[in-house]
Amino acid sequence: MAKFAKKKDGDLPAVSTASLPDIVFMLLFFFMTVTTMKDSSLMVDNVLPNATEIKKLEKKDRVIYIFVGTPTQEYQKVFGTEPKIQLNDKFANVEEVGSYILAERAKKPQELQNVLTTALKVDKNANMGLIADIKQQLREVNALKVNYTTYEGDAFNNLQ
Repeated sequence: MAKFAKKKDGDLPAVSTASLPDIVFMLLFFFMTVTTMKDSSLMVDNVLPNATEIKKLEKKDRVIYIFVGTPTQEYQKVFGTEPKIQLNDKFANVEEVGSYILAERAKKPQELQNVLTTALKVDKNANMGLIADIKQQLREVNALKVNYTTYEGDAFNNLQ
């Protein structure tokens, strides 16, 4: 007669590695789809002011950013320490703001062109004359939805 061997009580079956490549590729595709790359690097020092009544922008694809601040250390040798305007990855004059907005608006789909918001990320030590000039350029190209990016906090801390 045949003898049957008893199974030992603590043995676990070996883990199947057949599905591991599928899992690795699923993770790879997941990270490829959810990862976003930065559009531009910040070339200006940008310490944003504080504000109490703030509202978060809902849809980031409808926002055009304009950065204003003093150039960072690496750019101060060339551009000085006066506040500058950064549009994408380059410094710009006030006169270039209107054409930049029109070019960015043209890149967007037709249904989003009328609902675009211009977000000004302005250093709290930048002078208001430069901001007024930027706003005048925005009026000329009919970009009337303007947002000032701030941190949440007490507005009186900006005076220090």
